[in-house]
Amino acid sequence: MEKIKQFMENDKGKDILVIIIIILVGLGSFELGRLSKNSPNGGLKIEYEGQEANVVGSLEAKNINLSDLSLNSNTLQKSEKSTSGNFFASNRGSKYYSVSCSAGKTIKQENRVYFMTSLEAEKAGYELSGSCK
Repeated sequence: MEKIKQFMENDKGKDILVIIIIILVGLGSFELGRLSKNSPNGGLKIEYEGQEANVVGSLEAKNINLSDLSLNSNTLQKSEKSTSGNFFASNRGSKYYSVSCSAGKTIKQENRVYFMTSLEAEKAGYELSGSCK
């Protein structure tokens, strides 16, 4: 015990002790992060008086059947129409892009407006992006 006490009192011993503490804290943090990532979580349960509980974020909530949803035919036709075409533009911008152009990849899918031809896009008030020429 006396040798350990003397070793810890000198500067070299203190430096080694600090390094050991830093390594142990780093390893502990890493393992806690891994544990939190892999934990099977049932999600959040949101309950209101007089209603059934909704589970948000669980695997069961992500597996939604289309038969469970009450969508009308107009909504389905609109979504099919919005994802087809050779050109697209942002509903907030003034430029249009070809589907193969990498410049428009940053536009979110829900903000895209699709056109079959470049003439359709120009008639809608958009102009071809300079990076897609």
